[in-house]
Amino acid sequence: MRTSGSLLLLAALFLSVSCHKPAGQLRVDFRFAVDGEPLQQDELRYMNAAGNRYAVTEAQYFISHLTLTKSDGTSVEVRSDKAAHYVDADIASTLTWLPADEIPAGRYTEVSFTFGLAPDLNVSHTYPDAPENAMSWPANLGGGYHYMKINGWWQSADGTQRPFNLHTGIGQLRNAEGSITGFVDNNFTVTLPLENFIITKGETAQLCLQMDINQWFTNPHTFDWEVFGGSIMQDQEAQELLRDNGVSVFSLKD
Repeated sequence: MRTSGSLLLLAALFLSVSCHKPAGQLRVDFRFAVDGEPLQQDELRYMNAAGNRYAVTEAQYFISHLTLTKSDGTSVEVRSDKAAHYVDADIASTLTWLPADEIPAGRYTEVSFTFGLAPDLNVSHTYPDAPENAMSWPANLGGGYHYMKINGWWQSADGTQRPFNLHTGIGQLRNAEGSITGFVDNNFTVTLPLENFIITKGETAQLCLQMDINQWFTNPHTFDWEVFGGSIMQDQEAQELLRDNGVSVFSLKD
């Protein structure tokens, strides 16, 4: 009976160890930059690839489905109380994300995320409270939420300062008469390689994601406010251009 009891005890210990794999936690920091330098708001100091001089007054966006992947292809989605994270240049608390879930220990070689809200998360009234509720996307334009808002002004060719609202979200398909016939999900996936990124048991690993705002206006397309004007919420061509350019907007920083 003692032998049987010992075996049962060993089995219980084995199950306990196997069910509690070593894990650590993750911290994600967010930065805004222009041409690699920290963003300076409210100053007409920047120029994009089209030669538009511009100033940024506000910068806000969502990311969702952030995932870490190992070299063997196994991956883990990083989640907290909300499946998406809201980032706002004017709200310091949003510039750090500490997901509640623990991450299995190990070496990870890639991080990816959806820029904006993936369709399963882009549901109107999901965020009833500030500041996220200010990102609501009009119901008649497809509903849900903005993926991004970058607001400011640019200096037009005649020297006039004109406001711009670089807002991305669900796009609209229209017929020849201009009536909406369908909607388009303009979110996209960003994938970045990781070097020597290790989650260690009981420790917190750190990632820093930097958005370079000037990259929205180049590579592979040149965005020109003289062509698209200051408001693009109902301009699917402009939305697609920014979607293509957005893949190279993010980088990892120390």
